[in-house]
Amino acid sequence: MEVILIENIPPLGKLGDIVSVKMGYARNFLLPSGKVKRATEQNKKEFDVRREELEKAQKAKLSSAQELSEKMSGLTVQIVQKAGVDGRLFGSVSVADILFHVNQNGFSIDKRSIVLSQPIKTVGDYEVVVSLHPEVSVSITVSVLGEN
Repeated sequence: MEVILIENIPPLGKLGDIVSVKMGYARNFLLPSGKVKRATEQNKKEFDVRREELEKAQKAKLSSAQELSEKMSGLTVQIVQKAGVDGRLFGSVSVADILFHVNQNGFSIDKRSIVLSQPIKTVGDYEVVVSLHPEVSVSITVSVLGEN
């Protein structure tokens, strides 16, 4: 299925590109999320009319993500969890825990922005990537402290 990208989607292309994707991917994910339109003649004409508006919106999102990235760089979040004598946590630190503490520091981000490569199950300092935009990400430090 041929679609027109309404926003930048890193694996597929940039705003305005006409790409071919699998029918199920387009029908079940891309079209409902509003990231693409079907590549019909009418939609191509409508896109050409709205192109500048969409590009301005895309640049505004990118600049706000870059500003937030600059503010968040160097952020250290401390999380206190119950831990055993050997430093292993009873449970693990989840994305929701990190999100709660980041929001307490005055930053409003989405849960899906936090990229946790593996669960945090021991006491220590960890680098966690926060993806604010497909082109902008920032690394924060999560310091897990044990509570006896």
